[in-house]
Amino acid sequence: MDSLAAKLTKITEQAFSALGLPPEYARVMVSGQSESAQFQCNGAMPSAKAAKKNPREIAQLVIDQLQSNDKDGVFSDLSIGGPGFINIAVTDAFIAAHLAELNDDPKLGVPLIAAGQTVILDYGGPNVAKAMHVGHLRSSIIGDSLRRLLGEVGYAVIADVHLGDWGTPMGQIISEYEIRYPDWPYFSKKNVEVIEAETAAEPMDIDIPMFYLPSSQDKSKQNSYLLTSQKDGEEAGEILAETAAEPFNPKISMQHLEEIYPFASKACKDDAERAERARRATVELQNGHPGYRELWEYFVKVSKDGMKKNFDALGVHFDLWKGEGSVHDLIEPMVEKLKTQGLARKDDGALVIDVAREDDKKEIPPLILYKRDGAVMYGTTDLATLVDRMQENKPAKIIYVVDQRQGLHFEQVFRAARKGGIVPESVELTHAGFGTMNGADGKPFKTRAGGVMKLEDLIAMAVDKGRERLKEAKLAEDMPPAEKEEIAHKVAIAAIKFADLQNNRIADYAFDLDRMTAFEGKTGPYLLYQAVRIKSLLRKAEEQGFKTANTFVLKAEDTPLALLLSELPDQIQLAVKNYSPHILCDYAYKVAQEFSSFYGKCHILSENDEALRGSRLALCALTARHLQTVLNLLGIGIPERM
Repeated sequence: MDSLAAKLTKITEQAFSALGLPPEYARVMVSGQSESAQFQCNGAMPSAKAAKKNPREIAQLVIDQLQSNDKDGVFSDLSIGGPGFINIAVTDAFIAAHLAELNDDPKLGVPLIAAGQTVILDYGGPNVAKAMHVGHLRSSIIGDSLRRLLGEVGYAVIADVHLGDWGTPMGQIISEYEIRYPDWPYFSKKNVEVIEAETAAEPMDIDIPMFYLPSSQDKSKQNSYLLTSQKDGEEAGEILAETAAEPFNPKISMQHLEEIYPFASKACKDDAERAERARRATVELQNGHPGYRELWEYFVKVSKDGMKKNFDALGVHFDLWKGEGSVHDLIEPMVEKLKTQGLARKDDGALVIDVAREDDKKEIPPLILYKRDGAVMYGTTDLATLVDRMQENKPAKIIYVVDQRQGLHFEQVFRAARKGGIVPESVELTHAGFGTMNGADGKPFKTRAGGVMKLEDLIAMAVDKGRERLKEAKLAEDMPPAEKEEIAHKVAIAAIKFADLQNNRIADYAFDLDRMTAFEGKTGPYLLYQAVRIKSLLRKAEEQGFKTANTFVLKAEDTPLALLLSELPDQIQLAVKNYSPHILCDYAYKVAQEFSSFYGKCHILSENDEALRGSRLALCALTARHLQTVLNLLGIGIPERM
């Protein structure tokens, strides 16, 4: 179903064609000056330039053509503005007929842009063994909104969290555990055979260290340990029991990993020998050291459990929980193919692929495939991930929702993927970058102590503020505690998400909890309040026996809201085209404001004219559906009452 502007465009295209003018110039859009016109067409000016005529003369010819063919009574006024703008106003009957059509459409006119085409969205990207923090917020919120938006217009969306689980930090953590708990079976040197790392048929000149592979992994006589977090780094292993049946279970907690991670990272920065030990552990993990792999799998499991709690609290969903490590086995054959193609070359002991072009206006360094020590980089795993995605999913688009400061990295990866034939030109590769979330001082958001705030702490702060705001506004006072708590959570999440999404994706923004949780102004809670207000109005109408009409009777005070509701398909298409949820935020706020104005000017429940009352109730219900649809696309849930 077309929007009103799209319907008018089709009519205007016929007029342009009848006059021998290019129909592509006939586009009709919502007027930027509602006081002078509802819609406008600017096509007379480019048409006049091509025809070498005066634009106002062309505009008048178009108007005459539209009026002569207006047998259905579409136009109430057509006029020329400025140098040749065609100002358009339509009849109430035309708007009312469109509203009735919209009311019968379960999709509210939302277009089906790409039925069944697969899109892979890569967002979230938290790191294993590290607490999620505010830096993960924007990727998660924007990515999930795009997931909902693209799914709404017909794409088969696959959301992949793409965990950071395979780089140097893993070697740092593993080596730290080995230092603290050398008697763990993961690090056992008993009955081992020295295995040289596998090399390709044509070995590279890269020093890949040898690692130890236990010849026996009999766990029937191993001890069970319990770890407790100790910030001073002292050994925290306590032998519980020596059993003959239970497998070794270190019971590592997320809290313990959060202590180990920064401790090991700092130790490696301060001590070159310690850093070298971590480097060796990283390479051995990537080359298949069984003990390291098993411990690493434990880290991943514990970390995922913690991540899911945060994502569930935000209402963020993923279809895949893959990480960098999941594509490790694809790296060697991928690199071999690049070598066979003559694209991979040695550079100071490393293996790289050149991605620079002659027309580059800035330096684009080669993409490193293997470091000098044989370890892989983020670029390597990202390239192998593209191999995996093309083989498994055959997508039409792959979109990365990652900090825009990673732009160079993705430019290198995308160019390497095209050059190596990993991703054909027909498949879209997009880095949908975003700006930073800053504090009131304009710098990246920190805690009062100057550290990076955990995501769960941020959510808890917002929920506390949501409770406070409800109390201030005297809302949800008579509700059961559980329902009141659910509403406070929805207010908090609406505040966090809308404050983020209302900004142009690439822009930085300031996080201000007091402002974003207010029930006034352009905020998530304000939108919730207006949506709940409409629900309450419709419940009261039902209680009084009033019914919504199937047809619309429009007065002057009804028209602005009716016209605004007709814009949803165009707004969604624009948001999809630019991967920009802020377009929907702007639209939702306009709808809420226009409804507030309509509510203040019009009699609804107190209207004595039954037909007009039924029409206005139908307009209220249609507004509620629009807000529900748009807020759902933003990942914001609406309470039933407040």
